[in-house]
Formats: sequence, structure tokens, C-alpha cells
Amino acid sequence: MSGGQTIRWSRMSLEELQSFWTEEIEPDLERSGVDLTERPSYRQVADAGYSGIAYALREHHDMSLTDFLATVGYEEPGSSASYRWGIDDETTIAELESYLETLERRRQLATSTVQTKQSRLATYARIYREVHGEADLVDRAADASNESDEIRRALVVFDELNYELGTDASKLRYLSDVSQFYEHLERRAKAAFNPVERIDEEYNWSREEPDNAALTGRQVGRLYDAADSQSEELVVLALCAWGLRRNEVAALHTSQLVLEGEDPHIAFGDERKNGPGTVALIYGTSKLAARIDRLDEDSGWSGYLFPSSRSASGHITGETVQARFQRLAEDAGVRVQGDLPTSKMGRRFWYTTYNQAMKNLRENLDVIAAEQGSSDSSVVMKNYLSEEERRQYRREFMREQLAEVFEG
Repeated sequence: MSGGQTIRWSRMSLEELQSFWTEEIEPDLERSGVDLTERPSYRQVADAGYSGIAYALREHHDMSLTDFLATVGYEEPGSSASYRWGIDDETTIAELESYLETLERRRQLATSTVQTKQSRLATYARIYREVHGEADLVDRAADASNESDEIRRALVVFDELNYELGTDASKLRYLSDVSQFYEHLERRAKAAFNPVERIDEEYNWSREEPDNAALTGRQVGRLYDAADSQSEELVVLALCAWGLRRNEVAALHTSQLVLEGEDPHIAFGDERKNGPGTVALIYGTSKLAARIDRLDEDSGWSGYLFPSSRSASGHITGETVQARFQRLAEDAGVRVQGDLPTSKMGRRFWYTTYNQAMKNLRENLDVIAAEQGSSDSSVVMKNYLSEEERRQYRREFMREQLAEVFEG
């Protein structure tokens, strides 16, 4: 049972509810003598102390308990596989079922683990169908000539998941399960490529690490205030406001910068640690432009934002970025768990700030959703805003968060 503790149902994402079901509710039902070979009833769930899940599903996810149970492996009597998966492409359904059977029979994974994977795969397939019309995942991956288009389609699905899921860990688990399904198809010569193989390189998702300490907004503000040159200010901005790695900061070049137009960004090539991509310059472009103007006064300038005449590369090293960052921390009296912060902690600050900005955006859209009579903010995002408008809102809320830190 829930042990008398308050369960904050309304704060859980669908994926978190699914995990809570398999990790907490199912074991309690089993201990209560409920036969889990059949779909449990609402009464059985309520008697075990979990009646709140039905309200949360209805109010925040537009689902009945029956709909939800189908996503965690309980098929309604008389329903078809297409109902359980939420799609109608028979080839994809057959391969998904075959894959899950392989996990259970050959790899001997626990039933609850397989059900959780099924839930994530079903969510991916349903979103794919919603945004692309048909969830013909297998047929499209079977033809190598489709690879570019299919990667683009997969990115659209993960853009949705990136917004809807609450944590980077959740997003990475979804990506892992979907990628493993495509790998299964490749091993059986039913897919010519894996369209999600490198999708994590498109996002700033952070894998959990032990002692994953991050700087606070107040500490970052103190670091920025301690900077007494354009170069030092830019180090703090690049690490904390743009989320760059220290080696990326060290090698920044004007050829990577797009400062004109409505979408200022940094473009990276194949040399980036996690592959190609771009980083939006949501905050601090005026400081960056001022730095370029200052350096451009030197006729012999090579174009690097942090040039070095003593280095064969023409720019400083990542270790130098780290040293400058820690020198600022020393001057500002900033410590994390008693030690000087590392440059990686600036990157982690970016993650936590972005997550807070997305939380603020969802709370803001909840108000709009209520006025529209919608069940939650995701309805507003999907049905009333274009992809460009979503991007604009995300950046506006992130810009507000960063302004509070650097201007507060």
C-alpha cells in the first residue's frame, strides 16, 4: 500500500505513472492477492490505496484507467493488438510483438521490465502516428533510401517527448528502448538502418552521474560579476548560458557563429564530441558581438574567440578554460561541496535552468489550457501552437531564466 504517504499524482508524467505502476502498485496488488494475469479493476486498485491514479489520468492525461492499463500490458478482453499499441500498421505491430517475445523468452527479462519497455515503445509509436499519419516504422526503415527522411521523422517524435517527459533520464530511457527495437530489426535484416541511433546528439540530455553537482543561479551570478574582462565574461556565458563543453569554448571560431536573423546559434561540425548539431544563442549575443568587434580591431586576428599566439592550434586549450573558470570562482568565493567548481558544473547549470524554464512554461500553458477547457498544457502545445511557436515559447522562458541569473 501507499503507507499513508501523500502521492503527488498530478505531478507525475505519464511515463512516471507507468513506472510507479510497475514498481509500486503491481507488487502491492500481488501481495493483496490480486490475480495479475487479468486486467485489475478500478475497485481492486482503489482498495489497495491507489484510487488517485484514475483522477490524475483523466484530468492530466486524458486517459481512462482502462486506457492506461493497456499501456502497461493489460489487454481489455476482446480487444485487438492494434488497440493495445494504439496504431493500425500490422507489420509494425507484428514486429513489436516479436521483439517483446524475444526479450521475455530469449533474454528472460522480468515481465514488469518487458511491460515497461512495451509502454515506452507504444508511446513512441502513437506519437509517430499522430504527427506522421501512419506508424509504418518497419517498412520505412527497410529501405536505405528513406534514411534521411526517417531520421527527420524520428526527430519530430523526440521533440514531442523532449517536451512531455520531465527528466533527461526518462528521455534517455525512451531513446534506449526505441533504439534497441531498431537494432533488433537490423539483426533480422528487416531494417537497413537505425533512425534514432544518434538522436541524443541533437539534445543536451545529461546522463545521471553520481555526485552530479551543479552550480546554483546565485553562484553563476557571482562568477559573472567577478569577471573583469570580455574574455572572462564570455567564458561564463559559454559554459553556463550556452551549455558548451570546455573544449568547445576554447575552440570557438567566428565561422561557427550565426548572429543575424531570428535564430542566432553556434553551428558544430562532425568534430563535436557527440556529433553534429547547433546550439541556440538564447542569451548573451550582445556580449559575443562586442567581443568579436574588439578582436576584429587586430588585422592579424585568426577568428578564434579565445586566441593564443603560443598554441599551434591558434586558440587556448580546454584546460585553460577550466583554469580561468576556477580562477573566477576563487575570486568570487564560489565553492561546491567545499571545492572549486569545474567547468562541467557550468554545463550542468544549463541543464537545470532549462528544466526549470520548461516547468515554468508548462505551468503557464496550464492556465491557458484551463481557459480553453483542455485537460492539460500538452493539448495546447500540440493542437494550438505550431512547431515554430513552441520553439519561440521555450526560448523566451529560457531567456527569462538566464536574465534573472546574469542581470539579477
